Amino acid sequence: MGAYVATAGVAIFTISVFLDWFTVPDVDEAVSGYNTDGVIPFTAYLGIGLVVALFYALTRARGKQHRGLTLATMAAGIAATLLALSNLFNATGIPDSDVELDVSIGVWIALLGGIVWSIGAGLLAKEPEGDDDWNETHAVGGTRRGH
Repeated sequence: MGAYVATAGVAIFTISVFLDWFTVPDVDEAVSGYNTDGVIPFTAYLGIGLVVALFYALTRARGKQHRGLTLATMAAGIAATLLALSNLFNATGIPDSDVELDVSIGVWIALLGGIVWSIGAGLLAKEPEGDDDWNETHAVGGTRRGH
């Protein structure tokens, strides 16, 4: 389930990239996330790559996940959330100037996508299936068999 929630978050974040992130009220002009900062679409594309890898791991990895990949996906989701959050306070890709910018819907949707992405990866990471020794531990002592 976590992989599907993470996928939904990545999809939401990716859609937000093409929406308006900022408007310049004086000239009634809008700037999309894609045109604001190159890091924004890169983050979305990284998320897409991670989701593809997660679903590949679901079919190939022992226990239906690869713990490192799942945790990397969660870290990228947290970074996406922080990227959107930082843009609520200051446009990251637009140089500081005297031009007043208003935050648009794209930043809020990106924030939602990053949160959903992080939660989904976290749900997947909390499952024991990706641990190397999840079915090899003793009930007492927690040591691996044969060690």
